[in-house]
Amino acid sequence: MEKTLREIAALVDGNILGESEVKFTGATSIEQAGLTDITFAVEPHLQEAEGCNAGAVIIPKYITVFAKPAIQVENPRVAFTKLLELFTPPLKIKREVHSTVIVRDNVKIGKNVAIMPYVVIDDDAVIEDNAVLYPYVYVGQGARVGESSTIYPNVTIREFCEVGKRDIIHSGAVIGSDGFGFVTQNGTHNKVPQVGNVVLEDDVEIGANVGIDRATTGSTRVKRGTKVDNLVHLGHNVEIGEGGLIVAQTGIAGSTKVGHHVTFAGQCGCVGHIEIGDNCTFAARTAPINNVPSGSFYAGFPARPHKEWLRVQASLHKAPNMMKKMRELEKRLAELEKNK
Repeated sequence: MEKTLREIAALVDGNILGESEVKFTGATSIEQAGLTDITFAVEPHLQEAEGCNAGAVIIPKYITVFAKPAIQVENPRVAFTKLLELFTPPLKIKREVHSTVIVRDNVKIGKNVAIMPYVVIDDDAVIEDNAVLYPYVYVGQGARVGESSTIYPNVTIREFCEVGKRDIIHSGAVIGSDGFGFVTQNGTHNKVPQVGNVVLEDDVEIGANVGIDRATTGSTRVKRGTKVDNLVHLGHNVEIGEGGLIVAQTGIAGSTKVGHHVTFAGQCGCVGHIEIGDNCTFAARTAPINNVPSGSFYAGFPARPHKEWLRVQASLHKAPNMMKKMRELEKRLAELEKNK
């Protein structure tokens, strides 16, 4: 595929600086770009982009002079994602139910689906229109896969769980494993039946090897538009609000309620049975142990306001010198008392 800079500018709603008829065949990073590639740059990478090999650069609208052909846009990152889609050839997906698929009783399968080899769809499950199920997916009894959702290889969607519209679930994820519920009596851990389900609302993305536990009763729920990275665990009866971001190796214990547009950076660990307000951010390795008000930015273990955590970390670096001075003062004090 070839596109001129003029055609690309029209696609991303941008203004051209320089030659408009130069042609491009790809979009890539500043480091990898060649003469027929277009890239993007924002601060502090604008100077680097001016000297790179790319044929043109997508830049912020406030930049009015640039050393090579460019497209000015409001948000270069958003514009660049459109070009990645434009220059990446779509996968060839055959819209059929493959002959090796096992379909049990009373299954409902919509139109224009792609169900690839060795998928198992259990009794009373529903696969809606335009869904794509890659090889070795298991869809349990009474489960539902929503319209235009994509389920990658080796995903397990357990009984009665619900996947919304346009969801993406990456390889190895398990949706609806049993919640970790036991009653200990006389040293024996007795299993509590986990009879609820998991509900993923529309436009949710679940990363590879994620485990989302089914509820003890009711539903574990991930609300619309939330994106979950690889190797995340959500315990039973957790509720994640709309538009959340949960980064790799985060664990959220059971019955925690998380508001909308909350970000957990990598390796966060959250205790159960707390409430986290809307628009919160948790830095990497943060561990909330109590309720968190909306609009908070927390860090550390246990979690505390980010500015307070920074002051604590700065103080820790001074601790060795403080201890040295304290020992010197103790020595001087001992000598003074000795000479009284």
